[in-house]
Amino acid sequence: MTTTLVITGVNGFVGTHLAALARTAGHRVIGIGRESGTSVRLAASLDQYLTADLYETWPVTEPVDAIVHLAGLAAVGPSFREPQRYIEVNSGIMTRMCEPLLARGQAPRIVVVSSGAVYAPPADTTPVSEDCPLSFNSPYAVAKLLVESQARYYAARGLDIVIARPFNHIGPGQGPGFIVPDLTAALRNLPAGQPLTVGNLNTARDYTDVRDVATAYLTLAFAPKHEQIVYNIATGRPHTGREVLAAITDALTIAAPTTTVDETRLRPNDPGTVIGDSTRIRAEHGWAPAVAWDRSIAEYVSQARAAELESGL
Repeated sequence: MTTTLVITGVNGFVGTHLAALARTAGHRVIGIGRESGTSVRLAASLDQYLTADLYETWPVTEPVDAIVHLAGLAAVGPSFREPQRYIEVNSGIMTRMCEPLLARGQAPRIVVVSSGAVYAPPADTTPVSEDCPLSFNSPYAVAKLLVESQARYYAARGLDIVIARPFNHIGPGQGPGFIVPDLTAALRNLPAGQPLTVGNLNTARDYTDVRDVATAYLTLAFAPKHEQIVYNIATGRPHTGREVLAAITDALTIAAPTTTVDETRLRPNDPGTVIGDSTRIRAEHGWAPAVAWDRSIAEYVSQARAAELESGL
């Protein structure tokens, strides 16, 4: 029997990969986005696309087997400029999705995507597990934790909900505003002999390939059962910004430039190392990352080059 998966925020970085993975696995895929349409690539992975403002309405009336909820306002930085909007929109979407499901007596598995950014900055290099302290250190984190609280509320009301907390993810198709796309663009536009202006490249983060993240969401969506409500998604291996820069220059087949630090890009309380502990999802569901971090970067660079050539840049 064919199972149906709904992906909210399907036009995004993760949504595009998740739709392709779900289609390959044989699921019927319904995508929801604010945009009037999708890319040709994404359309090939969808059985149905619904245009909707999820803050206003939940457009799916038919019974479905699972929902991966990616929609909402994302990114930490912009949340400081619009704190109340982040809280209202992300919380409102959750309410408008779950209330109709309750009213209709429908209980699909719902994977609510939160973030590893909700944890308090670690004091050392101990991997961050699901039991570690949480932190309300940005409007983004506040909004994510509010949505998590709503998820627990609706789980108590009878909905089948799990919460995924992914750490940093990278890979083909990622947009600007993140370390790999931004460093790649800066290197490609750097005049010969000039230093590259950077932030703090000595901090280390846990980078998971987007396809491994999508596999984790799909695993949680269709697992026969789940013993826990919260699952971290991470590799358990940190890499510094300097390692990321070296992997990009290798992929571009260029020499590493000298660097100069822009003090305005530094975050005063930025932890030196953040490592995610994904023991829980590995032990219970057998998930494990399969794509090496440097391969992920190389494939991002290759995809970005192909996209530039296609657009004639």
